Amino acid sequence: MSQTVVGIFDDPSDAQDAVQQLLIHGFSRADIDISIQKTGQRDEKLSSFFTSLFGTDTARSYTEVARQSGAIVTVHADSPSQAAQAANILDDAGALDMDEQAYQYGTGVSGQAELSEQQAGAAARAGIVEPIGTCEPVEVTGQEETIAEAVSGENAIPIIEEQLNVGKREVETGRFKLRSKIIEQPVEEHLRLREEHVHVERHAVNRPASEADLAGFKEGEIEIVEHAEVPVVNKEARVVEEVQIEKEIGEHEEIVREKLRKTQVNVEGGKRPQ
Repeated sequence: MSQTVVGIFDDPSDAQDAVQQLLIHGFSRADIDISIQKTGQRDEKLSSFFTSLFGTDTARSYTEVARQSGAIVTVHADSPSQAAQAANILDDAGALDMDEQAYQYGTGVSGQAELSEQQAGAAARAGIVEPIGTCEPVEVTGQEETIAEAVSGENAIPIIEEQLNVGKREVETGRFKLRSKIIEQPVEEHLRLREEHVHVERHAVNRPASEADLAGFKEGEIEIVEHAEVPVVNKEARVVEEVQIEKEIGEHEEIVREKLRKTQVNVEGGKRPQ
C-alpha cells in the first residue's frame, strides 16, 4: 500500500541534505520530489496538492506553512515501515513541525489523532499522510498531485539521460544481374581441297595405221568430267560453359560507438551526508 510523506524545510539546503540522506538509506530518486519555494508561489496549486492528501481543513493550514517555507520534499513510500523511515530521516534533517508552524501562523487544525511521542514527532515534522498506527492506511490512488506537479515547473529540473538502443536492419549494399545476348564473331578454319583439271595434248606421230587404229577410224566423242572438292559448312550448337549466380551469407562483428547525453545537476550548499 503506497503512502506519501511530505517534509517542509525553512532552509533549502536542509531539504537537499534530506534528499541525500534518503538516497543513502536506499530510497529511489524516482520516488523523491524536491521543490524550492519562490516568492510569489501560487497558493492554488499547493492547496490542491495538500487537499488531495489531507482534506480541506488540514490542507489550509499546511498550505500556509508551505507558502512560508523554503523547500518541500515529498517521498512516495511503498509500505508503512518505509514511510516511517522516511519521516524519521526528514525529521533528522530539520523538517518543520507542521502542526506547530500552523498554530504559529494562526491556521492550526484541531482534532488530530493521538500518536505515540516518537511517531507524533516524526509524522508532524515530516507531514506523513497517515499517522502510523492510529488510523486506517490511505492508499495512493494516482489522483494525488506530487509537489513537483503542484508547484511551478521552474522549481524542478528534469534529469534526462539518453540511452543507447542498438538494433539491426537490412540495407541494400549491391546488386548483380546476369544478362545474356547473342553476338557474332568471325572464325577461320584451314582446309586442303582437291580439284581435277583436264589437259588436251597433241603429239605428232608418223607410223602406219594398225588394225586398232582402223577400228577406231569412225566418228565418235570422248567425254571426261573434272571434279573438285569444295568446303561444306555445318554449324552445331554446343554448351561449353555455365554461369551461375548465388549468395553466401557471412557474419562480422562491428563496434558501435556513440556519445550519450544526460543532465547533470550540481547541488551547491547544504550539509555533507553523515
